[in-house]
Amino acid sequence: MESRAKLFGHPIHPMLIVFPLGLLGMAVIFDVLTLALGNGYWAEIAYWMIAAGVVTGLLAAPFGLIDWLAIPGGTRAKRIGLWHGAGNLLVVALFALSWWMRGDAPRTPDAAPLTLGFAGLALALVTGWLGGELVDRLAVGVDEGAHLDAPSSLTTRRVRG
Repeated sequence: MESRAKLFGHPIHPMLIVFPLGLLGMAVIFDVLTLALGNGYWAEIAYWMIAAGVVTGLLAAPFGLIDWLAIPGGTRAKRIGLWHGAGNLLVVALFALSWWMRGDAPRTPDAAPLTLGFAGLALALVTGWLGGELVDRLAVGVDEGAHLDAPSSLTTRRVRG
């Protein structure tokens, strides 16, 4: 099933999700460094990475929704896409709450915002796997007839099976 939202022939949603995944994942790594080293410098970096991760997650979401709406109802892909999308909204909410809770003291976060970030990352691993299932297993967002010798997406030639 071909993606509905494309840029230069490629689905937009997978292009954008690398930003929130990378930013939020690194924020957790910096939180771990804060705990290990006792240096608030890393926590402040995590604070700003979370802000950027939440914003980019919200930018990626509408393009995922556009693709999900195009999936035929009653299919496994529609169900997995619902879990993927809802789970990712929860990931963004967990990190947004973690960011908000750090607001007054981004260099010295309490246990609660750290726990929210760790839970958000754990859930992101699950929702990321679900996204991979959609693309790699169920071919959601893949051009019909895609193959190893398909023409460039920048050409006007259509992919043929």
